[in-house]
Amino acid sequence: MTASPDTGATAFRQELIEARNSLTATLDDAAAWQDRIRTRLLTENADTAFGRHHGFGRLRTIDDYRTAVPLRTYADYEPWINRAAEGEPSVLTPQTPRLFFTTAGSTGARKRIPVTENFLKTVYLPFFRAAMGVPATCFPDDFGPGAVTLNLRHDRLARPATTASGRPSLGPSQADLRGGFGVTMTEPGALAPWADLPVPVDDRRYLDKLYVRVRTAVAHDVRSVVGHNPSMIAILPELLAQWWPAILRDLADGTYLGMPGGRPDKDRARELERQAERAGAPTPAVIWPRIRLLYCWTSGMASLYLPRVKELYGSGVTVLPTPPSASEGPVGVPVDRHPTAGPLAVSTALYEFVDAAEDVRPDSPTLLFGELETGRDYHVVFSHVGGLHRYVLGDLAHVVDHVRGVPRVEYAGRSTLSDVAGERLREFHLFRALKATAWSTGLDVVNATFRTEEEANGPRYAVAVALRPAPRPEEVLAFGDRLDREIARQAPRYAAARARGDLAALRVQCVPPSAFTAHWHRRVAAGMRPPEVKDQVFLPDPAAWQELCEHGGRADAL
Repeated sequence: MTASPDTGATAFRQELIEARNSLTATLDDAAAWQDRIRTRLLTENADTAFGRHHGFGRLRTIDDYRTAVPLRTYADYEPWINRAAEGEPSVLTPQTPRLFFTTAGSTGARKRIPVTENFLKTVYLPFFRAAMGVPATCFPDDFGPGAVTLNLRHDRLARPATTASGRPSLGPSQADLRGGFGVTMTEPGALAPWADLPVPVDDRRYLDKLYVRVRTAVAHDVRSVVGHNPSMIAILPELLAQWWPAILRDLADGTYLGMPGGRPDKDRARELERQAERAGAPTPAVIWPRIRLLYCWTSGMASLYLPRVKELYGSGVTVLPTPPSASEGPVGVPVDRHPTAGPLAVSTALYEFVDAAEDVRPDSPTLLFGELETGRDYHVVFSHVGGLHRYVLGDLAHVVDHVRGVPRVEYAGRSTLSDVAGERLREFHLFRALKATAWSTGLDVVNATFRTEEEANGPRYAVAVALRPAPRPEEVLAFGDRLDREIARQAPRYAAARARGDLAALRVQCVPPSAFTAHWHRRVAAGMRPPEVKDQVFLPDPAAWQELCEHGGRADAL
């Protein structure tokens, strides 16, 4: 196995730890920080088209700000963003955006977020660095910029797309922040041999690029794997099994996808082949026996499948959460070993919240951070100097407790609402019900997705679910009955709709775990980058649902 020193590791880790400590210290003065951020964004953006339209120069208090600026979703903001992307100056910020982050929305529609130098320096980088302070502290020898870390998130582009004004337009995971945009940031694994591909691969051949990175990494002593999106952590063992013959051949020959560019390593190929044969499969634990850390989101649907997935990486592996955040900006930042959550990043953005039971309107009353209650769920609204003002994120946050008086939040799912009979179901109702059902039935949920369907006796919900161990028909029936009751317990309006007869009983469709792997591949083949392929709690697309449920032949449906 190739020994690869973790270049610059000590300085890198120290920078992350200091950023975490600095952000943690701001929790003691959270209210003052929130006031400073509001004052700064109103002052800096007053002489912009958006600022003049809303009278920023006259606003002083939080109530002034709430009265003058309505809550806006991305769709509401898009005309302003398009003006900036087309090159109009001073639309949302006095600084011209350096680039635009693009990301797939919950419906698959692309969002485009302006990114200024001020945003990068005062919001994005402080938050991003602080978020990595916990793994840097807890795993100093296993988490760094060199070959100890396999970063499945980062995917630098050779030729990014551009806006009409010529600004780069790319995903956050594709941005090369090594000084080209007025900032310098080093990510874990950014100096590893696989950070820049050793052979040329078309930017749009996403799986080939991922294969080359993984094939390069099998020759090294990887100690940590970064996914951010947990589906990347879950899919890697499946991809290794699919790619294994090609990986061994390329490793032995010194090739990548059959292309020359490396050093032949027949000894390593033979060693890995023997280890995989003894273990029965080429799992990450077999290939990299010294893995100690997985770094990804840990709440939501991932909380159901990560415990089993973790076993494929090794018995001594720890999973630490990446922060609840979005391309538009930060929400929480982990400051300790809490398994799912972190306190609000109060020194980076101004936060407001709307109760998750409500629909968000432009004039919805909002709560400030000090008004949030433990155990409740909220729509996240934030403002920052990057030009987003009272922006409705579209994600829900769950308050798990408080740190130094600041709410500690975890990702609670998208704000997507399903409501065909007054049941008002959100994602968190469903994955919490799944977790309770799995615990009570003794069956592990590999993955699951829901949709509504019309039957002769009215609408009902159906769930396509992969379970382990493979259930008997009577266990499927019991699982469905319990899940229906758990959804009713989580969502009182669902219980009322069931009691009225407006919703029929839930239908369970058991599918093999490979059905979700095939679904992942179809989404990548349709043009989604692997880091963007997230768990789908709701799957309204009839064709995708049919393909998922028909995978592997007819499965139990009760």
